[in-house]
Amino acid sequence: MTQTYEFDDMYDNSTDELLYIYSDQSGSLCSEEKLRTFKAVFQTLLYSPIFLLGVAGNGLMITVLLRRWRLLRINEIYLLHLALADLMLLVTFPFTVAEHLTGWVFGEFLCKLVNMVRHLNILCGSLLLAFIGFDRYLAIVHAVASLQSRRRKTVHVTCTILWLVCLALSFPNVVFFSVAETKNPSGVSCSVHQYEMAGNNWVLTSKLLDHVCFFVPLIVMIYCYTAVVVTLFKSPKSQAKQQAIRLALLITLVFCFCWLPYNIALLIQTMVDLQVIQYRNCESYLELRIAYTVTKTLGFSHSWLNPFLYAFIGVRFRNELLQLLCKLGCSRICMRLIRAQDHHRAASEGTTTTSAVFM
Repeated sequence: MTQTYEFDDMYDNSTDELLYIYSDQSGSLCSEEKLRTFKAVFQTLLYSPIFLLGVAGNGLMITVLLRRWRLLRINEIYLLHLALADLMLLVTFPFTVAEHLTGWVFGEFLCKLVNMVRHLNILCGSLLLAFIGFDRYLAIVHAVASLQSRRRKTVHVTCTILWLVCLALSFPNVVFFSVAETKNPSGVSCSVHQYEMAGNNWVLTSKLLDHVCFFVPLIVMIYCYTAVVVTLFKSPKSQAKQQAIRLALLITLVFCFCWLPYNIALLIQTMVDLQVIQYRNCESYLELRIAYTVTKTLGFSHSWLNPFLYAFIGVRFRNELLQLLCKLGCSRICMRLIRAQDHHRAASEGTTTTSAVFM
């Protein structure tokens, strides 16, 4: 028997996508119980370690950098803003997990605020990575010519403008998101329930912004780090230069690995929303929703990797971190780390040069 599908549009905040409820000629619905159970278990298990590692890593990076606020180098100013964006994004994780388990119980104000903060920091974090790559490009490829443009005041103004632009792009979430009763077992959800066509248009626009804030930084990073690698290859070879080249490649590959699968799933979902393609059956619908959840979680994992990629590789930063841990009373851990660092002093000296040249 040929099946026909009908659907109702409802914005699902947990996956940032349009929720389709299918029914065939017999009137049976495509059950989402399996999907809800998967989200509750999967996101609880993975969001928890990402949250803990991310808060610890980014929190330590912010603390170390703020201790010498007036002495920050150009790249460290960008790192401070990146850590702040990642930390603010991670703070929204407990709300997402709680919503999958119990429904939205935090009220209208937090519904609007959490979704604005989440979108703001996804946009800002990705664009900051592009700025960091461009700054490394100027510092290494155009070292002399960029002396005038690479100033602390210029970087502070640039970051402020970036935050304001991302805030403006995220502010519609305050307007469109609301709390309402649903047919879900949880009963209440924080989603785009109102404004009909205008709300639907904002859902599609936010997806477009997600694509722009992935592909633009990716293109910038590929171009800038490729130029950096070529420049370093032309200079006298050393262990430090080789480490800098490997680090440039690693930063680009990790960003692509974390966010490319999500953008592919998001693109497919957007094509479905625009009815360019259609679900074949209930199984394909659920598979795409699950793939969307998994790939988005993979993208969010980039927020706890950033401190290790951009800050913890530097010996100067590690030394300051050790001093901070010692002051906090973690002397046993400090002694172990200090002995390990002394044991690999030669490698550390190479990394110091790498950090000075690259980061």
